[in-house]
Amino acid sequence: MRRLLRVFIFIAALWSIYWFIAGFGLRNAITGWFDQQQELGWQAEFSEVETAGYPTHHMTRLNNPALADPVTGTAWSADWIEFESPAIWPGRQILRFADTPQRLSYFDQTATIEADALQAQLQLRPGVALVLEKMALTAGPWSITENAQALAAGGTLELLMEQTATPEAYNMAVRVDGFAPGDELRDLMKSAASLPQAFDTLELDMVATFSKPWDRSALEQGRPQPVRIDLKLAEAKWGGLRLFATGALDVDEQGIPTGEIAVKAENWRDMIAMANAAGALPDQAVDPVTRALNFMAGLGGNPNALDLQLNLRDGFVALGPLPLGPAPRLILR
Repeated sequence: MRRLLRVFIFIAALWSIYWFIAGFGLRNAITGWFDQQQELGWQAEFSEVETAGYPTHHMTRLNNPALADPVTGTAWSADWIEFESPAIWPGRQILRFADTPQRLSYFDQTATIEADALQAQLQLRPGVALVLEKMALTAGPWSITENAQALAAGGTLELLMEQTATPEAYNMAVRVDGFAPGDELRDLMKSAASLPQAFDTLELDMVATFSKPWDRSALEQGRPQPVRIDLKLAEAKWGGLRLFATGALDVDEQGIPTGEIAVKAENWRDMIAMANAAGALPDQAVDPVTRALNFMAGLGGNPNALDLQLNLRDGFVALGPLPLGPAPRLILR
């Protein structure tokens, strides 16, 4: 019994030494990053750092963190942020944000971000390469305001990037429940005044294949570049307005996409009016576009619904027979 007790005490002592050494290393890595930003000319500070979680986890909390980039005029601050990881493997990090308001400033404007249970998750595969297995951002009810005016709000928020069985391919998903555009955005789209306060559905589900897996070389050498995008579903439903898209694109070394995206739009005339009111569609283009789309909707049998194909070929994009212009280049810097 005494021998077993000695073994237990010895193991506990070793684990405690490891926990404190690993915790000290994590703490220095986090605070050291702030020091590096200061050397680059940023304002990067916090009032206090705390470490907890013994014996199973490491938790490092920074109180009153603040970051500001003098070049872009962007600044962020919060009451606290907290890093948590299992003691056995720091490559599974959870970053938690304070439920109290965060402040994001850009030039002379300041936005206030409020979100319940806002947290980011980073999961790396053990090994020298530190391959990304999963990255996620989740939150409960959230809102963004500026000068006491709502910019946007929503219920739950989910963003996910997760590696598949193919190392270079990642599932990507976005889901925002109850997304509510702010008054400024609704005023910009004058036709939106009669629509419900919040979207019924706003989600994206796709698989993106890159030139290589996301790992530490993405920071040290260069970003993995997309080579194929399989869009399973993109859907937005806002009152009587519905927009669906699905399809696949191949992307060459210059970032030029080639492929087809099937698009279905219901109550498309209201969408044209909103695009025109927002300045995305010039006044002189409204009538020609409306006539062309009206003709194509009539071919489908339902004048209020459009079934079209977004064609990307030779560096250009067209919606059905309507040329839209050069295709966007999909290059990650």
